[in-house]
Amino acid sequence: MFVKPFFSFPFLFIVGLCIFLSSCKKTSDNQNNIDDQIIINYLTKNNIKATKTASGLYYTITKEGSGKQVSSNNSLFVKYKGYLPDSTIFDQNNVGATISLNTVITGWKEGLTYFKVGGKGQLFIPSHLAYGKNSNGSVPANSVLFFDIEVLEIN
Repeated sequence: MFVKPFFSFPFLFIVGLCIFLSSCKKTSDNQNNIDDQIIINYLTKNNIKATKTASGLYYTITKEGSGKQVSSNNSLFVKYKGYLPDSTIFDQNNVGATISLNTVITGWKEGLTYFKVGGKGQLFIPSHLAYGKNSNGSVPANSVLFFDIEVLEIN
C-alpha cells in the first residue's frame, strides 16, 4: 500500500527557497552593516563630514561647482582617484576621462548627481553599490570603494 507523503515536493521546494532567500537577506544586511562601519571609521579617523543617502552611499562636496548639475544619464569628463579603505589606489586618472553614467557602478551613477561642473568631492561607496560579491581586477569582492572626484565638464 502506498502512503501519500504529508508534504509535497513543491511545498518543500518553496520552504527551502524561502529559507535560502532569508539567509541571503541576512548575509546582505550583515555586509551592509560591515560596509557602513568601515565608512564611518574612515570618516571619523580622517575628520570628514559626509552626507549619507538612503542607498547607503556617503558623499562630500569639497568644492561647489558653478556649472550645470550632473544628471544620471550624462556623459562626463572627470578626474578621479579610486582607493580602498587601506589607501591602496586601484584606479586613477589625473588628466581626465570621459565616462557615461549609464555604464559605471551604481555608486558613481548616484553619487555624481550631487556634483556640478567644476565641483570636487568624495564618494564613499558600500560594496553593494560597487562590485558586490564579485572581484574586479585588483578590487576584492565585497570591497568598500572611495573616490576623489572632480567634474570637469558634461559632454
